[in-house]
Amino acid sequence: MSVYYHKFEVRWSDIDANRHLANSSYVEYCAQTRMAFMSNHKMGLSELNRWGIGPVILHERYSFFKEIYMDQEVFVSLEIDGFAEDGSIYQFVHKFYLPDGTHCATAEAFGVWIDMMLRKSTTPPDEILEVLNTYKSPDAKVFTKQDIKALPFRPENLDPKVFEDQKWKN
Repeated sequence: MSVYYHKFEVRWSDIDANRHLANSSYVEYCAQTRMAFMSNHKMGLSELNRWGIGPVILHERYSFFKEIYMDQEVFVSLEIDGFAEDGSIYQFVHKFYLPDGTHCATAEAFGVWIDMMLRKSTTPPDEILEVLNTYKSPDAKVFTKQDIKALPFRPENLDPKVFEDQKWKN
């Protein structure tokens, strides 16, 4: 098992009105860590384009333990917390650390690989499965399509007339 780390320096644009790392920055740091990881493991944009696939996050959740401030260095880890036998479904776990090892936050990102032309879930090439196995956490789960159905939210469409009846104060 291996753990990947990506380093960030918290910028002015990364903080919020509370003067700590903004929630949106946590999302962006996780996404950048995943893309840096993929690029470093021959799964970057050129390879994804050649294979005609892309990663899609279906569900993401966070737990926060300690504030992160501007000008601090932050290390974001990446481990694979599970994937389907064919690799079509995956879950990344990210942990945010200060240089002294203080654990500030944890994030889980659950997703699938999609065929970029068909816009449907697909199986990634063996090269990706090899990397997933290398960075698999000790407690990695095996996911199935049932895990997608078990995600906490389902679509609930509205009648568009709901918006017409609102009194907008714009």
